[in-house]
Amino acid sequence: MHDARVAVTPSADAIQVNGLSVAYQSKAGWLQAVREVSFDLKSGEILAIVGETGSGKSSTAAAMIRMLPSNGRVLAGQVFFEGRNLLELPDRQMRRLRGESIAYVPQQPTSAFNPTMTVGRQVAEPLVIHRGLKYKEAAPEAARRLTEMGIREVARVMRSYPHELSGGMLQRAMIATAMICEPSLIIADEPTSALDVTIQRQILKLIKDVQRTYRLALLLISHDLKVVSQIADRILVLYGGRAAEIGPTEAIMNRARHPYTRGLLRSTMAAEVEHKGKLASLAGYPPNPIEVDREPGCPFRPRCSRAVDDCAVAFPGETGDRDHHWACYNPEPLP
Repeated sequence: MHDARVAVTPSADAIQVNGLSVAYQSKAGWLQAVREVSFDLKSGEILAIVGETGSGKSSTAAAMIRMLPSNGRVLAGQVFFEGRNLLELPDRQMRRLRGESIAYVPQQPTSAFNPTMTVGRQVAEPLVIHRGLKYKEAAPEAARRLTEMGIREVARVMRSYPHELSGGMLQRAMIATAMICEPSLIIADEPTSALDVTIQRQILKLIKDVQRTYRLALLLISHDLKVVSQIADRILVLYGGRAAEIGPTEAIMNRARHPYTRGLLRSTMAAEVEHKGKLASLAGYPPNPIEVDREPGCPFRPRCSRAVDDCAVAFPGETGDRDHHWACYNPEPLP
């Protein structure tokens, strides 16, 4: 996290997000979903963004690469990638970057694939669009990428339609599609949430192997701390559209200071004990964006047992040590 008021110097070897704020138009007017979120992501690093539904994690990722829906807009901020502010690039340059240097792996591959085209054609499509190859020229590379993703019977998969493949197979094919132009940044939005536990582990291992092999910068979006802790180098925790805590995975998992992060950890442990296989709910409810817009202070205050008077006045500034930071007036004591 950085102070949103401080300008960030562009870096050629990092993705830098500075003071990003995002809003959506609704019947109630413009509602903010992301508020002055800042972080960086270096080449060869995996950063996970974690939070409950509505925390702003997917909106942050979509805004970074200008894939917000028509009712969304960036209110403020900078997103530097390879030394350029993505939010200021002409549309044509941005579309080219999204196909070549930045890849996106969506949550639901079943809806991301075109049901009327074979999987092989869709995996090869980025080469056709961005490199000007014909499908016959791109097909061998598509087959190689599918093989690299651990897919057997590649010829059959290439000529199959999406509905003929399993969810795990489609997710592998989606990662192959993302990798085919050899991007330097991949954004994966809940890439394992629709899969069973066994397939989740396989896909997570695949993502980690691909990231290590190609030294990619990987932004991983998830609601589950346990899932991301298996592969992430650092974790950013969002709540109510704000950055609550960020730090190395080991620090977040073992020495979290923000009460919300501790709550997520307790929920994860409770889910393990009860063998539910999914994240248990925290007490209370995520904040209503309308209420967050109207009320100053920390959005977690109504659910927080450690809230103090200052929490109702203004959102706390960043504090912490070295590379572990949190935004809290009354942080949890160290274990």
